[in-house]
Amino acid sequence: MQQFSFKNRIAFNYIITTALLIFVVFFTIYSIVKLSVYNRLNNDIGKEVKNHLNEIEIKNNAIFLIHLEEWKKREHNTVDVNPVFIQFLDSKGNLIEKSPNLKKQNLQFHKDIADDELFDTKLLHNKIRQIQTPIYNRTQKIGYLVIAMSLEDASMVLQNLFEVLIIAYPLILVVLFLIARFIAGRSIKPISSIIETSNIITKDNLTSRIPLPQNLDELYVLSKTINNLLDRIENTIEREKEFTSDASHELRTPLTVIKGTLEVLIRKPRNAAEYEEKINFCIYEVDRLNNLVDQLLLLARFENQKQSLKKEKIYLNTVILDSISRYSTTIQTKNIQVVTEFKKDYYIKTDVYLFSIVINNLISNALKYSDKNTKLAIITTDDDDKIECSIIDSGIGISSKDISKVFNQFFRSNATNHPQIKGTGLGLSIVKKLCLLLSIDVQISSQESVGTAVTLSYDKEDFK
Repeated sequence: MQQFSFKNRIAFNYIITTALLIFVVFFTIYSIVKLSVYNRLNNDIGKEVKNHLNEIEIKNNAIFLIHLEEWKKREHNTVDVNPVFIQFLDSKGNLIEKSPNLKKQNLQFHKDIADDELFDTKLLHNKIRQIQTPIYNRTQKIGYLVIAMSLEDASMVLQNLFEVLIIAYPLILVVLFLIARFIAGRSIKPISSIIETSNIITKDNLTSRIPLPQNLDELYVLSKTINNLLDRIENTIEREKEFTSDASHELRTPLTVIKGTLEVLIRKPRNAAEYEEKINFCIYEVDRLNNLVDQLLLLARFENQKQSLKKEKIYLNTVILDSISRYSTTIQTKNIQVVTEFKKDYYIKTDVYLFSIVINNLISNALKYSDKNTKLAIITTDDDDKIECSIIDSGIGISSKDISKVFNQFFRSNATNHPQIKGTGLGLSIVKKLCLLLSIDVQISSQESVGTAVTLSYDKEDFK
């Protein structure tokens, strides 16, 4: 069985609720009208009972009408809009007198009905409402006054009202369903826009966006959320394309150099020194290529965020000192003065392997871009909330326009101005991704020809 569309389901659910409400309203209207009709009829019967009890006299336990001739000439002898039927009975239920409009018919006396109780019965197959009022002589019951009024007009009114409500009920529901379906269609129009936009979005077309509804409702939030999602997807794919392009270029460069060197090497016989020189050059390029592949693999692991963190309490001072000793050869070669300032012993809770990569990359960069006979300072401080580690070099610095790009993959500021400084442009990208994984805030400030400062901030709450 085919399911309703979303628009029809909304309209159908609305109609179910409305149908129940209309049913209650119609039932209430019918009940009020019926009660009103019966109350009026009951009041009229009560007045007739009171009037006719005043028109009788009792002699020797017998009931007599005071003005019998006048009584017979009254409205009982004519067909009225609401005729009144009257009977006088003795204590045994035998007829004493009746109104002329009853003619040959008699009102039936119901012994099982309580005195003075109004009830519905029939006279010649016509509905009537009747009451049986006892007549007393002092405390002795000597007879009954039976009064009835026709229910035909009241029944006709109630029947007509019932038929109108029965016919109107489905018609109203059909009209309301069409109106609800129309309103629901306009209300969920943004969903249609979402479907249309989703159908035209492909890997080559990520610029389309869903038009935002005018009303700031849930559909507006949904549309805006999807647009934000499309923005993130588009940015991610653009970054992936850029990464793939840059990675291909970076991988192709050392391979091209190695291939060219080997082709030159085999063109003619060469002496041992020339072979050694070219082979060493190729080994250097292979090492460079191997390092690049390692960094790309490392980035891929962090990009997928499948690296499981193994956090433990580590001694920050030792990690920094171990990293400095790892680059002792470079420090001695360039005669760089390394200064460390630790106010006290600092401990943090983090992944020691990943954190070591961060520190190694930052110190490696600081040494790489520092001139000979300069200074490298590593200062660790803390306050009530944070522990901060700053790595400050006195190197070539970074231009202000490039500061915001230094964490981008393969980006190197003014690389052509310093061809002697080799690199891949992946070090700071790795640092940024690792800091995100380790919940470390990293900030960088720099000035050309003055130096660069990188500050790592650790929130103490994260390490408790």
